[in-house]
Amino acid sequence: MKISVGIPEASRGEAAALYWDAFGKKLGFTMGPKYRALIYINRVMRSDHGICAHDEHGRLIGVAGFKTINGALVGGTFTDIRKVYGWVGAAIRVWLMGTLERDTENERFLMDGLFVAPEARGDGVGTALLDEVVAEARRRGYRQVRLDVVDTNPRARALYLREGFREIETHNLGLLRYIFGFNASTVMVRDV
Repeated sequence: MKISVGIPEASRGEAAALYWDAFGKKLGFTMGPKYRALIYINRVMRSDHGICAHDEHGRLIGVAGFKTINGALVGGTFTDIRKVYGWVGAAIRVWLMGTLERDTENERFLMDGLFVAPEARGDGVGTALLDEVVAEARRRGYRQVRLDVVDTNPRARALYLREGFREIETHNLGLLRYIFGFNASTVMVRDV
């Protein structure tokens, strides 16, 4: 397995598909249908805000995204959203996506999603990506890494706890749980 900072141009389509496979259930109502979501993700994906894992054949098997003041792995503007979903679709989606928005901060490096190809899960890909996220945070001068994990993803939560993250607060979605498919997200941090 090879871990590298940045998403190669040749892997963008694979990264978008893996992103949707991992987060489509959570974001389906907001970003769907799938074909539009893939167009949007490909359009806005910031290759410089991702860390990749490739297998020995060069196939993308995992990505960890991060968010800085300069952008996020999958961000975008109202104009980007409008070009894919139209005016009304964009207005609704901007509001819904805004409810999940997480701000960057000076003290903590924000990991903004980690996803692994289904056939590579359980092979240490997530752990290797987390290690590189911590190394990237250290290189950038941060003292901690921060992430959010949803209550419907116990495998991810278990991985983060094993890797030294600790829970610091939980946010309940209230009625928005019917849109996003989870009840709460927990903020976790780890010292670097």
